[in-house]
Amino acid sequence: MRVTNAPASRKRRKRMIRAAKGYRLRRSKLYRYASDAVDHGRQYAYRDRRTRKREFRRLWQIRINAAVRAAGLTYNRFIEGLKAAQCALDRKILADLAAQDAPAFAQIIELAKKGLQEKQAKLAAAA
Repeated sequence: MRVTNAPASRKRRKRMIRAAKGYRLRRSKLYRYASDAVDHGRQYAYRDRRTRKREFRRLWQIRINAAVRAAGLTYNRFIEGLKAAQCALDRKILADLAAQDAPAFAQIIELAKKGLQEKQAKLAAAA
């Protein structure tokens, strides 16, 4: 007698059809097409969870750069100054401050400028 393991197979197929809920036409109704659609969807989701991190970091850099250039500094020098001043704010927080709280961001810019000056003074003293 041929054993098909029907309960487990049915459960697996039903799970796949449920995962394809909201897909259009046969992609949501038929196991073969639903399986392909869900597999592709999961691949895109995995890839794009990483891409989203990249895109947000890029957006934050653009926002910070725009706010810093208005104060007469470049993004590169600003970040260098923050590291020299040992300021541990990340780009997400800096971008939010640049967009929402200009006075606080102005203080951070001054902190970065001071950090740059101290770094240059240290380098001049060492030379």
